[in-house]
Amino acid sequence: MADESCKAEQKARRKRGKLTAVVMAGGLGSRMRPLTYTIPKPLLPIGERPILEIILSQMRKAGFSRVFITTGYQAELVKSYFGDGSRFEIDLEYTQEAEMLGTAGALFLLKDKITEPFLVMNCDILTRLDMRTFYDSHVENEAAMTVGATTYEVQVPYGVLDVTEGVVKAITEKPRTSHLIAAGIYVMNPEVLAIKKTGKTDIPEIISILVSKGKKVAVCEITDPWIDVGRLSDYERASNEFKLWGDL
Repeated sequence: MADESCKAEQKARRKRGKLTAVVMAGGLGSRMRPLTYTIPKPLLPIGERPILEIILSQMRKAGFSRVFITTGYQAELVKSYFGDGSRFEIDLEYTQEAEMLGTAGALFLLKDKITEPFLVMNCDILTRLDMRTFYDSHVENEAAMTVGATTYEVQVPYGVLDVTEGVVKAITEKPRTSHLIAAGIYVMNPEVLAIKKTGKTDIPEIISILVSKGKKVAVCEITDPWIDVGRLSDYERASNEFKLWGDL
């Protein structure tokens, strides 16, 4: 009965729009140097607002009223800018990484604070994805974790040989291949936080552990605009393309 009561409360919270999210913002931003020598990546401006402010605005509009921000490098600047979140009409809490914990390690600092499915997003992702629809699809699929994925194309700059027993059968000039990649956006159930893992941990490890345990890891393909603002070249592109996206 207690379990059914807990599920009912979680469902009621989701219906009321009382949803929880986590933004992973503890990295060094080393690929964005020299910009991140003085400004942490979450505070780098896209247009007139820091990228993290854009993400929080999207989350609030999608019904996520409680957001944890995992911090590390230059954490005090991030906390000083966003505070308790009241200025952005959202409740913010922070975790502090004493050491670099990887792309997922900081999640385990929240194992006693999250009791329902929660959205996880990297702080350097810009997208027009409908976060609420993404979240709801996870709940409906009854998955332990849902991975947002997008298509990434790679072009080989040479002619690729089709060889059989030392004989060329064909040659394809500069072929393009496409791959479905993790897009830095996830929904996870609280059971993920119960994994006994300490120290530096990355998201691929979490996925591998869940799969090895026979847990369902679903995929939701993102067809909306998506940019990983992880390198200087991506930052310049994002700044230009974001202007065309309209209000987020």
